[in-house]
Amino acid sequence: MRILNRATRLTLAAGVVLAGSLAVAGPANADAQASSPIGACGGSYHEIDHHDIPGARIHLLYNGTTNCVVTWKNNPGTASRLFASIAKQNADGNFTNYIHDDGNFTTYAGPVKVNAAGTCIDWGGGTSSYTWMSGRSHCG
Repeated sequence: MRILNRATRLTLAAGVVLAGSLAVAGPANADAQASSPIGACGGSYHEIDHHDIPGARIHLLYNGTTNCVVTWKNNPGTASRLFASIAKQNADGNFTNYIHDDGNFTTYAGPVKVNAAGTCIDWGGGTSSYTWMSGRSHCG
């Protein structure tokens, strides 16, 4: 039986730890975790509206209290700019506190969520070449 020196034992131990950490690491991109807009927002959501833009569809989902927006590519695969955005109407009637997810994604941007039961929202999204926002909508 061969006895390993201390340096060799430490190198082997570090390799085992590194291999174990790689085996449990999650996906590199958050957008790789869901297979549908409902999956991105959560199972209790259902789609109440959508808007098609060149290269993607912006989905608005609702669960009874919270609105959720996801911008989903028509042809997932290559990372490119996508964004999803939502805000609820302030007491003064304006929209100021927008929640955004904006970046280079392979499949979708979002989810972005706002608790807006009984309140109007402004929701939308876009790609690198096209932006769409709903304006005041889904009040109630």
